Amino acid sequence: MCQVFISADPQSYESRTRSVRLHGVVTSIRLENLHWEVLEEIAARDGMSVTQLITRLYDELVQARGAVGNFASFLRVSALRYMALVAQNRIPADPSIPLRTLNPDTVLTGLQGWTHTPHPIQLS
Repeated sequence: MCQVFISADPQSYESRTRSVRLHGVVTSIRLENLHWEVLEEIAARDGMSVTQLITRLYDELVQARGAVGNFASFLRVSALRYMALVAQNRIPADPSIPLRTLNPDTVLTGLQGWTHTPHPIQLS
């Protein structure tokens, strides 16, 4: 069993730090390369840069929770959650389908399959 995990490319678990400007404040975020790759995929699905995605996640987290604890950990969990939802077919694996077109209730409730609107909807 361990061979599945230990055979991973060592580059994937090396950390990389990126500087990101969140509302005029420069901050550094250190994540493993694999997490950066997943965040890049998520961002690309909706035509955003990773910085734009991170800013949006930060803003929506502050709006929903009122504060941000360990943001780097939140980003890691977001990447893992995305991959789990794709594996469970709750988010389509096809990267050409923008995430913003998915019905969040369907994704979150785990109903069989997924639905998306052919025209992008604006998420708040």
